[in-house]
Amino acid sequence: MTYVEGFVAAVPTANKDVYYKHAAEAAPLFKEFGVRRMVECWGDDVPDGKVNDLKGAVQAKPDETVVFSWFEYPDKATRDAANQKMISDPRMQSMGETMPFDAKRMIVGGFDSILDDAKESAGGEGKTGYVDGYVVPVPGANKEAYRTLAKKMSGVFIDYGATRVVEAWADDVPDGKVTDYARAAHKKDGETVVYSWVEWPSKEARTAGWEKMAADERMKPSSEDTPFDGARMIYGGFVPIVEA
Repeated sequence: MTYVEGFVAAVPTANKDVYYKHAAEAAPLFKEFGVRRMVECWGDDVPDGKVNDLKGAVQAKPDETVVFSWFEYPDKATRDAANQKMISDPRMQSMGETMPFDAKRMIVGGFDSILDDAKESAGGEGKTGYVDGYVVPVPGANKEAYRTLAKKMSGVFIDYGATRVVEAWADDVPDGKVTDYARAAHKKDGETVVYSWVEWPSKEARTAGWEKMAADERMKPSSEDTPFDGARMIYGGFVPIVEA
């Protein structure tokens, strides 16, 4: 299944066009290194949380916007080889000197997908129009229970208009000096982090889908059936600005 390199960053809102240009110009290089798909998403509906949220995850300032982005690889070996190429390629070093955001606050990690469901007809429907992105703390012992629940939920998402649902389990997620996924999810001992997203054809489709799901009994599992602490799940809605 897909191996995911997941990123969350805070970008000065005034630098949106510069960030787009930076990402778009880098996309062919990443594809050359082995990235199968690259998606960069600009924060659109990123709520404040009571415990934690995506803004706090990257210490976003009032004049910054959260970016949720990922690389997809066919497997971990391809990702590892790509990272080695990126480290040694002078073109990457040059790009690193002109980053339009504070890279020290970006969180990054490698995740192994445990679910990758797509609408059967989605392949020919064009690019993704909207994304719901999530970071979730899950007890390691609950991996199969989480996968089972995610599979159930993905069917509901797709029934109501989503085109793809991906759930990816932490595999190579380092601690950071300033920010990281563990701090983002307020991770406790024995827990891991899941990086996941839902793709929609448009924001309108996402809004309509969520309205329908709110009334669907399948979206209302009891607390005993929830294999993670939902109060520490962080999420937001994003508009893709680069998809390659």
